This record gives sequence, C-alpha cells and structure tokens, in this order.
Amino acid sequence: MNVVHISAECYPVAKVGGLADVVGALPKYQNNATVSSQVIMPFYNNKFTKTNTFNTIYKSELSLGDTSFPFKILSLKEPLLGFDLFFVDVPELLFKEYVYSNDDTERFLAFQIAVLDWMLTWDKHPDYIHCHDHHTGLTPFMLQESFKYESFRKIPTILTIHNAQYQGWFSHKKVNLIPAFNFENVGLLDWGNNINPLAAAIKCAWKVTTVSPSYMEELKQSANGLEDLLNHESAKCSGILNGIDWNVWNPETDNYLISNYNTKTVVSGKKENKKHLCDTFNLDPNKPLFAFIGRLVGEKGSDLFPETFKETLEKGDASILLLGSGHDEVEIQLEALKKDYKGTYNAFIGYDEALSHIIYAGADFLLMPSRVEPCGLNQMYALRYGTIPIVRSIGGLKDTVIDISEKNGFGICHKDVTISDITNAINRGVSLYNNNNTYKKLSEQIMEINHSWNASAKEYVKLYKSIKLKI
Repeated sequence: MNVVHISAECYPVAKVGGLADVVGALPKYQNNATVSSQVIMPFYNNKFTKTNTFNTIYKSELSLGDTSFPFKILSLKEPLLGFDLFFVDVPELLFKEYVYSNDDTERFLAFQIAVLDWMLTWDKHPDYIHCHDHHTGLTPFMLQESFKYESFRKIPTILTIHNAQYQGWFSHKKVNLIPAFNFENVGLLDWGNNINPLAAAIKCAWKVTTVSPSYMEELKQSANGLEDLLNHESAKCSGILNGIDWNVWNPETDNYLISNYNTKTVVSGKKENKKHLCDTFNLDPNKPLFAFIGRLVGEKGSDLFPETFKETLEKGDASILLLGSGHDEVEIQLEALKKDYKGTYNAFIGYDEALSHIIYAGADFLLMPSRVEPCGLNQMYALRYGTIPIVRSIGGLKDTVIDISEKNGFGICHKDVTISDITNAINRGVSLYNNNNTYKKLSEQIMEINHSWNASAKEYVKLYKSIKLKI
C-alpha cells in the first residue's frame, strides 16, 4: 500500500501550527512492512532548506492559466525523518521565507498542479492520495474533473481537516487557473459564491476526516459556513484523534531538557526544569507554575489573558509564564503586565522550540482555554511530561482530558471561555498543587497515558482499506 501525503507544512521542515506536527509524524508511524507513506510539500526559503542538501529528481514547467512556471522536484540527499520527503520548488511562487501570505491562491494551486504533473510521469500510481487542509483542497477536484488527470480518477483521495476556519476562498474570476475541466461541474468548486478549496475537497474526496471525533461533530454545528455541507456529506466523514511523536516528546531522552526524567523520577526531574525556568524568568519556584504555549489569537482565548492573569496574580498564590505571539494588542498588554507582577509573571513573545520543551517539563499546569481546538497536541505533550492540563472541554480537548472530579479524572476542565471560568480553573489548580500527594500521584499517572501515533496511524490504514473494499 503506497500513500502520498500532500501538505503545506511538515515538521521539522516548516511549521506554523499542529498541521506540521501531524504530517511530520503520521507517515513515519504508518510506514511498516505493508504500508509505504511519503510526503510532498513546497520548497520554502527557510532554515531547513538552507542547512540541508537536495537532489533534483525532476524538472518541468507547469501552467497556471496563461502563465508558465518552471519547477523542480527535490529530495533530501540524507534521509532524516523516517519517511520519503519530496519538495516542489517553484522559485517564483513558493521559494519564500514565509509559509502563508496574501498570494496563497496562486502559490498553492501551482504547488498542487506541479505535484499532479509529476505524478503523471510515475511508473506506478499511488494507492491513496491524502490531502491536508485547504492548501491541497483542489487536488481531489482536479483528480476527479480535470481532463489532464483522467488517468488518476480511480485513485481514492482522503481529506483531513485540521482547522475548518481557514478555507482558501478566492474569486470565480480565477477559475481559469485550474486545469481545464467540464464547466458543467463548476458548482463543485463553489460555496458561498466563491471558489472554496476546502468545500470542493469535502465534495470530491472519497473520505473526509478531522483530527478528533468531537471536532467532527462540532463542525456539523459550527464550521465557518460549511455546516450544511458537512451534514450532507456526513456518511463519508469521521474523526480520528491525532497522536504525538512518542520518541520526540519523551522526557527521558529529550535533549532540550535541563534534567531528564521518567515516571519514577518525575518529581525531581520537573523540579530541576522548573528551577531553570524560574531562574531564567525571575519567578518564585515555590508557587505553582501555570504556563501557556501557543498563538495569541481569539481561537485560543488569549484575548482574555490580560484580565485573567491580573485577577490570578493579584492573589499572589501562583506564577504564570507565557510563550507565544499573535495579535499585537494582546502582546502589548501581556508585555505590560511584567512591570506590575515581577516575580510571579513573565512572557516570551515569539516562539522557541527548546524553551517550549522545557516549559512542558517545568510547568505544573498548562492552560488551554480554547474557543476552537480541532484536536490539540499541547495537552498531549503536557501529559507526556507530567504537567496537568487545564482545558476548555471542546474538540480534541474534550476527547483527551477528563476532569479530576470524574472517575479516573486527571485534568481540570471548564465549560466556557470567560474570565471567571478560566480563573476558577486556575484556582482549582492551586488547590490541587497544595495537596502535594494527590498532585504527585497525578503527575506520575498522566505520564503513562499513551497518545502516541501508533493507534491513530492504524486507524488511518483501516480507513484506507475500507475504501478499497468498496471499489
């Protein structure tokens, strides 16, 4: 079984969000004696491409409407990731320092056309083509409708929706950029009087998945305008919970940590990492440390952080450390808090991979008060490192965290995204931390919860096989 994943992101090559983590891990865990998975992604001008060497394995030109663009297919000279990784190099469009921008319609359409044009030259077609998010959403349509790719029509396509808020809309005036097709079927591209790549993929893909079962059900009620479509196509839709790379996220071997640890040494190990964080960011190591790692955007509830943090910090019984960036106004407010709460609050505006690992290891609690969370990986990283997640019960957070008030509970959950809900959850965390024996047992217990990709990868393979049975 040969599976081709097409994606705009793949860790560690290019990462904006959780999409990269999934595409960087799922193929590796799928690869075994019976499955061969590979990834095709754009060739960006970034640190990874500057510090690695590549072979050119194919050269050609693609047509984007009336304009031609030369492109190359590259492969890594030294295999690094546990699966075959190929790059589409369209210098004029894709070789940028950014992943996403305001010219993404042309960029990602060219990327998809280049992928399919290259596949036309393969001796053997892939068994499945797995597309990720709207950046590759026109691939199922082109395989089904474009005359050029008629030989691909029996290849099953799978769409995974990582975040339905972003759909890649563009005007029908640009329909000529798509390789020629029977114009009677142009309605497959349309949703809301625009060409909508994500909607087109939902219509044309053989199977549609999301990154958690709860998120799939939530999308049928709230999907930024796609609710009716997802309900109509529900027979081919399912949710498969994401996993995490058990080898990368391992406190016993993680090279980023100040002190490595396992379930037997979690107390001393977390203490050393917390001490480092507190020394670095001028925080009191004797107080429970609550952390946030992520984008400072409305989806994450970060607009409530300034007031929520003030209310918590005024009590003086907790410390807060934040790592992230996003909305300018929120960043300014969070930076300003440093002056008033020295010793109990700090923030690193930006992103630092090494620091994120140390925070997972050194924090006592991880805050995730998300308004939208398709799956969430941060709570799984926290569990792996013995850090108790405090989450809003939605999407994948609902599927992976059970409140301590329930049977076999191990986290802290709240229902709504309000200042009072978040502060109440933090207060529960302070009380739990002060019950030292209970907190210690939970830290040890949650490290044993297995959210590795092994189970999820098997679910995807089962999904692929179910398609073949119907052909």
